[in-house]
Amino acid sequence: MEVRLPDIGEGLTEGEIVEWLVKEGDRVKQFQPLVKVLTAKATVEIPSPFEGVVTKLLAKPGDVVKVGEVIAEISKEGEAKPAVGTGEEGAQAAVIRAPPRVRKLARELGVDLASVRGTGPGGVITESDVMRAAEEMRRAVVKAEKPVTVPQQSLQREERIALRGIKRLMASKMVEAKAKIPHAYIAEEVDFTELVKLRESLKEEAEKKGARLTLLAFIVKALTKALKSYPLMNASLDEGKGEIVIKRFYNIGIAVDTEEGLVVPNIKDADKKGLFQIAREIQELSQKAREGKLSLEDVSNGTFSITNIGSIGTVFGMAVINYPEAAILGVHRIQELPRAVDGKVELRKVGIVTLSFDHRFIEGAYATRFLLHLKRLLENPVLIMAPEEEFK
Repeated sequence: MEVRLPDIGEGLTEGEIVEWLVKEGDRVKQFQPLVKVLTAKATVEIPSPFEGVVTKLLAKPGDVVKVGEVIAEISKEGEAKPAVGTGEEGAQAAVIRAPPRVRKLARELGVDLASVRGTGPGGVITESDVMRAAEEMRRAVVKAEKPVTVPQQSLQREERIALRGIKRLMASKMVEAKAKIPHAYIAEEVDFTELVKLRESLKEEAEKKGARLTLLAFIVKALTKALKSYPLMNASLDEGKGEIVIKRFYNIGIAVDTEEGLVVPNIKDADKKGLFQIAREIQELSQKAREGKLSLEDVSNGTFSITNIGSIGTVFGMAVINYPEAAILGVHRIQELPRAVDGKVELRKVGIVTLSFDHRFIEGAYATRFLLHLKRLLENPVLIMAPEEEFK
């Protein structure tokens, strides 16, 4: 029975084999996790569609396979298996006859029983047959291994790292985003002084409710209000139909820097959630991302993304849009700097926020008004916390 890479939705067409959770010779149950696959969205576990014995694994970690492509073969135990070869041997059906203890030994030694000739009664494979096959494999490996001398100078001047996993997907998405979306950019300085004060006053209360309150939670809440006033920013372009698709839901993506690369889980229906709940979800999603435990749901259906690059330290930069979204907000390092306030110079908490947007259907003036509206909310946090109707 052939195991094919299933279509798991979200328009995915391929996946990268990350790790096999079984090996050839293992008996598996239906729906038992079979393999971890990295899609364009997240790492997911593919369950076995059948019960039986794994006879062949047809893809290795790092291989990129298409949806519908055969990745493994599973047979019922004792089922006939086609022989590999030509002539009389290849034309015969090879029935594997071996007792359980021999099968177990073969699995431990990595011996394919289909390649072993049984010397027991009626062609039954014995433990001696498996041990002999394992020794032949070892000799073949030793014989094939030849020492390779690499000049010391080459080691010092160049290193090659395979572009796999999340880094490969990130490279592909960045090329797609820049190729399809004509990016335009604007930036604005924001005085975060009052917002920093509010965060400090609420931090202890948030901790009592199990939330680590950061400025990012306030920014998410402010952003959802601004998006409702400027709906084109929470949209995408259906190129095939020539239509702008405005989203009336607000799934805010949070870019997370992990050891494997950048991933963007999103907070679902952020406009319907309170400040502390948003803070908890940012913390939970970030932890899941760094542990490689994000689900497909966590990274699907985002409508607008934020990259909080300032948490690492940069003062200014322009982000690449998380295609097919319309825009991305960059939040940069907040510094204490002298600024004029009511005719006097004061030290204020200021930082740059940047906006990268799709110039195919968002004009510069529209994007600028959106960013200035967001700036007003961030500089006057009472507007963030109050009901929207209060200030209409």
